[in-house]
Amino acid sequence: MSLHIVFVEPEIPPNTGNIARTCAATDSVLHLVEPLGFSIDDKSLKRAGLDYWPYVKLEIHSSLDEFMKKYGPDGTEPHRLFLATTKGGHRYTDFSYCDEDMFLFGRETRGLPRDFIAEHAEHAIRIPMSSSTRLRSFNLANSANIILFEALRQLEFPGLE
Repeated sequence: MSLHIVFVEPEIPPNTGNIARTCAATDSVLHLVEPLGFSIDDKSLKRAGLDYWPYVKLEIHSSLDEFMKKYGPDGTEPHRLFLATTKGGHRYTDFSYCDEDMFLFGRETRGLPRDFIAEHAEHAIRIPMSSSTRLRSFNLANSANIILFEALRQLEFPGLE
């Protein structure tokens, strides 16, 4: 059983390092969609992931189109895609998650492409937050952890102690 975290064009190495550590600890798969705003060998990326990198199930995709060819609705893999975005029409708690679900997160400064969100609006999810603050969004790694752990909770934390 696996859940999948997909970072589309991430820009900040510590965010990716932090979620890599989470993926290793939860036996989840991490997908990175290029271009990346850093090198996989980046020192701060490795520092954030500590010594967990050998335990990360990592897939790197050359573009969002390549990722969608493999995992999208017309791809060969049976996965549901959920787009995490502040523009999501559904709260992340509105769905019942399943084994092999994939959670896509856009780059820190711009999120996922608007046309991509519109194309998959029925699975666009958001984390509720106060509208009275000037915050645009939560930190990328924190958002991925919030959503991943809700899915794991629903699935009764399979394989986790």
